[in-house]
Amino acid sequence: MTNDILSPDALTPEQFSRLGAGAIAYVRPIASQDVSRIFPAAGPIPPGIQLFALLNADGSPILLSDSLQAALSNARENDLTTVPLQ
Repeated sequence: MTNDILSPDALTPEQFSRLGAGAIAYVRPIASQDVSRIFPAAGPIPPGIQLFALLNADGSPILLSDSLQAALSNARENDLTTVPLQ
C-alpha cells in the first residue's frame, strides 16, 4: 500500500496556490475601507460597513456582499465548496 498524501515540498508554491481553484472558496469578513485592496475595481464605499468577500481558493475575488448568506448562496449556486478560514 502506498501513502497518497503529498508532502508540502512535493508542490511548487504556484501549484499549491492553484489547488481547489474553481472548486473551493471561502468567505471572509471585510471592512468597507479594505475593499479596494481585494476588489480594486470597486467604487467608493463609506467606511465602517461590515461586508463579506467570497474568494477563490487561491485568494482571487469572486463576490462582495453585505450579507454572509448571500455570499454562501452564491458559492452554492456556482458549485463551489466553501471551507472555513483557519
